[in-house]
Amino acid sequence: MTSKWTSRDIPSQHGRTLIVTGTGGLGFECALALARAGGDVIIAGRNPANGAEAVGRIRHAVPDAAVAFEALDLASLASIAAFGARMAARRESIDLLINNAGVMTPPRRETTRDGFELQLGVNHLGHFALTAHLMPLLARGRDPRVVALSSIAARQGAMDFEDLQAEHAYRPMPAYARSKLACLMFAFELQRRSDRHGWGVASLAAHPGIARTQLLHKGPGRRSLAGLTRSWLWFLFQPAAQGAWPSLFAATSPDALKGGYYGPDRLSETRGHPARAMAPPAALDAEAASRLWEVSSALTGVSPGESLTAPVARYPGLAPRRRQA
Repeated sequence: MTSKWTSRDIPSQHGRTLIVTGTGGLGFECALALARAGGDVIIAGRNPANGAEAVGRIRHAVPDAAVAFEALDLASLASIAAFGARMAARRESIDLLINNAGVMTPPRRETTRDGFELQLGVNHLGHFALTAHLMPLLARGRDPRVVALSSIAARQGAMDFEDLQAEHAYRPMPAYARSKLACLMFAFELQRRSDRHGWGVASLAAHPGIARTQLLHKGPGRRSLAGLTRSWLWFLFQPAAQGAWPSLFAATSPDALKGGYYGPDRLSETRGHPARAMAPPAALDAEAASRLWEVSSALTGVSPGESLTAPVARYPGLAPRRRQA
């Protein structure tokens, strides 16, 4: 593994179909770098105006870029299913899915359209369902990879199955840490199941360290302590383009190992060049990861790979929630 890897080291992505969730921050930087490498890039996000702006910026920087926006609301299972159906109708295969988009520390407990706690619902459950809908296309891809975006906050995460969605005790940062731990556990479990069932899809995870994105401004808000820290102490945060390097390394490098976890290499993984990241012990609990998979499948009504192998068992009493009329 090159110790000073950057986005300039991305191998050619010509002929590959690449999906990145999120229109700004790390998602935009991943899409831009992949477009520069010649990939056919689909930016999937909730806001069409932001998506059009991202596409315009990429085409300005890379005039011959193959890049398009597709509407996807990770807080809506119906939107995720519709996105998957459109991709199945338009594409023969998908070679890369970067599950990047996220929500961070809203001050009050909010829910998705299906009644899930917002951070768990968007960061983990939404991407779990998205991966499930796209797995048939990924299984037909060339060197197909799924990359999950975790966070150094996952080190403080705890998978409390008795209150998974913080219905009884919501605290913004612990809920965020749990959602990012879930992303990491899902990445590892997806690799285990891909190996077991022969799906041929590599699953990896990455985290950006501490990067200058808009998550803190959009989550707790610009006037919160975290938001003010992001605004006034911006120099403590590495540029978003650099924060995207671990995701891009996991997504494209021939040196990235399936089932691997990558993050910055300096200052306790807060900044630097991509390197193997230290997974928290909770993320390595295979039994808990398997349980999380089954619970996630029951909540979302889908399971990655279920169309490729026999359907997984469902936990009773955990049918997908729907918003009350």
